[in-house]
Amino acid sequence: MSRSLRRGALAATAVVFSIASLAACGAGQDAQTLQIKPDNAAATKGEIEVQNALVITQGQKGEKGPAVVSATLFNNGTKAQTLDAITLPGGKGKVTLKPAEGSGKITVPALGSVVIGGKNNASAVIEGGAATVRDGEAQKVVFQLSTTGGVELEAFVVPATGMYAPYGPTVAPAAGPAAGATPSGSPSGSPSGAATGAASGSPSGSPSGSAAGTPSGSPSHSAGH
Repeated sequence: MSRSLRRGALAATAVVFSIASLAACGAGQDAQTLQIKPDNAAATKGEIEVQNALVITQGQKGEKGPAVVSATLFNNGTKAQTLDAITLPGGKGKVTLKPAEGSGKITVPALGSVVIGGKNNASAVIEGGAATVRDGEAQKVVFQLSTTGGVELEAFVVPATGMYAPYGPTVAPAAGPAAGATPSGSPSGSPSGAATGAASGSPSGSPSGSAAGTPSGSPSHSAGH
């Protein structure tokens, strides 16, 4: 029994020593390394919080097309703010903003939030994103708010695959086929209809009526007298 008690006391002492060592390390200059941090970029300035910021490119590697910025903006203030712009310092891509409904600027409501990216949400499209950002890199992004000003962070650049697919850039409808369908429909419909009507309707009806009706009726009447 004494040997078992002695073994248990040694184990308890080791656990206490380990906890004390961790506490001492946490209290040092690198205490923040023990805190849990989000996987995606986040930043806070004044009353605005930007969380889960990402730059999402096309799903296929090397595929050309726009990229998008995805993020959630929280407004902890009592007055609504507008997102006036999103810029990519050092990049060449222009970011076009669009609210979830209607037109105008994206509003971050007081004591509320707004989601950018994904179906039925506000959008931030980077024109020519494929040539501006690269997957796997960190891209500096600045969210320009009406009152708070610029909120800057570095967002990861990821392709629109897996869990990021619903928030990636949408494929724009092809304008080529639609434009080609209009010209081909117009000539085949209008000209052929007019030609058919003119050939089978007016021309054949008029000559046959005047030839069979007027000429044959006039001679037979005078022959009766």
